[in-house]
Amino acid sequence: MKPCSKFLRIIIFLHLCFSFFHLKDSLCADNFSYVPIQNTALDCGSYGLQTLSFDGRNWTGDVGSEFVAFSRHANSTVSTASSMDPGIPEVPYKTARLFYSEFTYIFNVTPGPKFVRLHFYPYSYSGLDASKAFLSVTYGHYTLLNNFSASLAANYDNAHTFFKEFIIHVQNHSLHLTFSPSSNASDAFAFVNGIEVVSMPLHLYVQGENVHLPSVGYPATPITLDNTSALETVYRINVGGDDVSPEADTGMFRTWTRDDQFIFGAAFGQLAYDFDLNFRYTAAVPAYTAPAVVYRTGRSMGANAAINLNYNLSWFFPVETGFLYLVRLHFCELDRNITKINQRVFSIYINNQTAYGGADVIAWSGGQGVPVYKDFITMFPQERERIQDLWLELHPNTRSQSEYYDAILNGVEIFKLNNHDGDLAGLNPPQKQGPLVNSTSRSSGSSKKRLLTVVGCSVSGVVLAFLILFVLRSGSEQQGYKKNLR
Repeated sequence: MKPCSKFLRIIIFLHLCFSFFHLKDSLCADNFSYVPIQNTALDCGSYGLQTLSFDGRNWTGDVGSEFVAFSRHANSTVSTASSMDPGIPEVPYKTARLFYSEFTYIFNVTPGPKFVRLHFYPYSYSGLDASKAFLSVTYGHYTLLNNFSASLAANYDNAHTFFKEFIIHVQNHSLHLTFSPSSNASDAFAFVNGIEVVSMPLHLYVQGENVHLPSVGYPATPITLDNTSALETVYRINVGGDDVSPEADTGMFRTWTRDDQFIFGAAFGQLAYDFDLNFRYTAAVPAYTAPAVVYRTGRSMGANAAINLNYNLSWFFPVETGFLYLVRLHFCELDRNITKINQRVFSIYINNQTAYGGADVIAWSGGQGVPVYKDFITMFPQERERIQDLWLELHPNTRSQSEYYDAILNGVEIFKLNNHDGDLAGLNPPQKQGPLVNSTSRSSGSSKKRLLTVVGCSVSGVVLAFLILFVLRSGSEQQGYKKNLR
């Protein structure tokens, strides 16, 4: 073998190895950057000790568990759904705990902020019609749900299964969640299929009384969130990207959904993404804030300035009136042509009110590929129409005379805030007509992505093994060829 040919082969081999490991990192690497101290997943109505579920976690059955508070007055039973729709995960949705009176779960936790997720599959249990079940859930003086109908909620969202996510602050080492039917009638009942209690970093969402959040519209004064604040997650959106499943989150098992269904009109803008851009979190925005894929994908208005000046990039999110809402917007500059301040400046509008007039991601973050987020508070006064749209719009800021008349957004999170008496519970949504769509449509994209990830990693591994075998075998053949010449 000629020395130059051997050297070229080594270079090609090393390049392929590097490409493989780069592909492995981008496809197979875990995105976890936070390990929750409290990570409880309770499969209600189940006897199982450890059962692997759709989210890659082990769920524990609540029957005979330490989480069930014994009370001779509590009246509850466990049951199995009369049937399961295709594609619905058995854990935690196959079994349920039914309540006929007040029933309390007790979780031993460390003090601090916690996610509480309640999972529902409104179906027939023990011959009972789930549409007649109405549930109330309280924690201390906070009311998370009141007279809540899982059947109406599932029907309104066109989903067979769903969960409600809350953020609460636990002051001591014990979290008591009390479930009860919302009626004292003899045939009243309620149910829940699964409960999660997951801790989170301090100040991830509730940043304390020293951080004043700008309010948009009414009220006109800045607002603070402290340990007395309770939140309900209403939307968590990966703008311009795919669904992000719980196991692909940053360790807190959050679910991020696509933004397609929330975009107004035909002005979808342009997808923005760059998976090779040098990317770094900061102390202000740690790696657990949102998955990297949220910041590596986004949506912009496009390259045509004339068109951009004549429309808004708009999203609308139906919310319940009578509450304050925290709106968190995630940004990361992905365009490699934009590296300096005042190259892309735009205005942010929430409910037709200016939330920020001169948004400049580079100025906020300090550089390209650096995530940043901005929080805003907006209010929806009590109205006759219980559901109204929260509008989010972006438009180029012409006063800045920036180089590009464009805008970009990477992610959105919207939370409902408790009112003055600790109430987060709202009214049930109206009844919608028509059949439900398959609830797995939200998670099927994630499942498909997991499948592609496994296949991609497996194929890459086979390719790498083949390359190593090829080089070794080729070298061996060259040595044999030389021996035959002697």
